[in-house]
Amino acid sequence: MKEALYNAGQELKRVDHLFYVSLKYTRTADMMRHMIERLISTFSFGIDSLLKYAKEEKKIDEIPSNPMMRSKLLMETFTDEEFASYMNLYLKLRKILKADYSRREEFRRHVTMTCTLDKGEVTEVNIDILKEYYETAKNFVDYVERIVEGKEEDE
Repeated sequence: MKEALYNAGQELKRVDHLFYVSLKYTRTADMMRHMIERLISTFSFGIDSLLKYAKEEKKIDEIPSNPMMRSKLLMETFTDEEFASYMNLYLKLRKILKADYSRREEFRRHVTMTCTLDKGEVTEVNIDILKEYYETAKNFVDYVERIVEGKEEDE
């Protein structure tokens, strides 16, 4: 449980480096995709930590191996809106990574990756949106730490 939380923190450090160093010098859609992969990994480690916590607290019986089943189980276990918004972002990031995408203005400040998600929904990802995703991932790791460390009692 704590190891998964530690791994989430380590992934967050990698995302930080990607955002503030790598993306600054290599403004490409591939670099953006790499950052999204790391964000997903950060969320996955946080989810692992929460699942282990929930199992230890006897809130769930077993931990599923499928990522979709894991997030669904956690959404049933932790019912607050804050957690639901984190899970929605996690699922959206997974869809973005799997979607077909196009690139615009590479090597410039306004580099944009345009993805076509399911049902024809078009999503644009740029540096400012990645910054929001990064901040949300940091908040998610803090949220997980509060729950796992027992600093805040959940419902």
